Amino acid sequence: MRLLLATDAWHPQVNGVVRSVERMAEAAAGLGVEPLMLTPADFPSLPMPGYREIRLSLVTRGRVMSRWERLAPTHVHIATEGPIGHAVRAACLSRGQAFTTSYHTRFPEYLAARAPVPEAWSYAWLRRFHAAASGTMVSTPSLERELAGRGFTHLMRWTRGVDTDLFRPRDGDDGANPFPDLPRPIFLSVGRLAVEKNLAAFLSLDLPGSKVVVGDGPDRARLQALAPDAHFLGALTGEALARVYARADAFVFPSLTDTFGIVLLEALASGLPVAAYPVTGPLDVIGGTGAGALDADLRAAALAALAIPRERCRAEAMRYTWAESARQFYDNIATAHALGSVQRSARHPSSAPLPRPG
Repeated sequence: MRLLLATDAWHPQVNGVVRSVERMAEAAAGLGVEPLMLTPADFPSLPMPGYREIRLSLVTRGRVMSRWERLAPTHVHIATEGPIGHAVRAACLSRGQAFTTSYHTRFPEYLAARAPVPEAWSYAWLRRFHAAASGTMVSTPSLERELAGRGFTHLMRWTRGVDTDLFRPRDGDDGANPFPDLPRPIFLSVGRLAVEKNLAAFLSLDLPGSKVVVGDGPDRARLQALAPDAHFLGALTGEALARVYARADAFVFPSLTDTFGIVLLEALASGLPVAAYPVTGPLDVIGGTGAGALDADLRAAALAALAIPRERCRAEAMRYTWAESARQFYDNIATAHALGSVQRSARHPSSAPLPRPG
């Protein structure tokens, strides 16, 4: 399998989409797949107004076709619905090429939080985008049910994983303490500082101890003004991030719009109990596991999380591996590609498959 993996989300962005796509590319060789990446690094791009970390690629179908000729993919996966995703989708349709997509981001809710655009309009656009795919991958059962209820079809399950070697419980001698002088308990939140992440709900809670926020984004100045007593550490990665997870006392996840939340797994793998609203993502990852507290009252959930045994959190995270995630991902692509080829042949019985370039 020579897989063209097209994504509008890529470095220097730090988010779950980038992490997931990157992990799938890393796992490809071990599963007999050659990943052929198509990212904003391959095209001229402009920063998104008000969100400079996101690059909008200046891509055309002609440029994509030129790259296609050189790469000669046998399979195609479109990870995002941005300019690259649309150009690759158009190329696939013009060539009769089966392809898969994945649904990572609740754009209708994100857009509605910034502009007066009805969610129904955005969902209609997304439904049309994904309807042409032979399979659309979703991360959780609740998201699958929700999208099916909105008319999305050919849904396939693709879970996520966590690096349990990096994100692990650490004793007091394992690296420097990132909170040497902060009053306990430490309530931690990690993620992009943007309006859709609902960080204001966390920062407005009346909690004992200290609030710590890891991450960066366009909403940082507003959030710091809202909560001058909170501690903003900026974006962290690797060991620095892992130590922060391991030394905190509870992880607070205030988002109402995430489709999964890889940070939930990172917290659990570090032995850190989670507090969240009972919505898609937290419901699927920690609902019924005893590794976190879900409550419409986020303060009550945060306080309840303090009493959860850390070993229970770690045990729950061990169920999620990137190896299993990759197996699901590539199995989905193979299955959907075969199904899509049969469906196209049935619709156009006189047309043979297009020859591969080169």
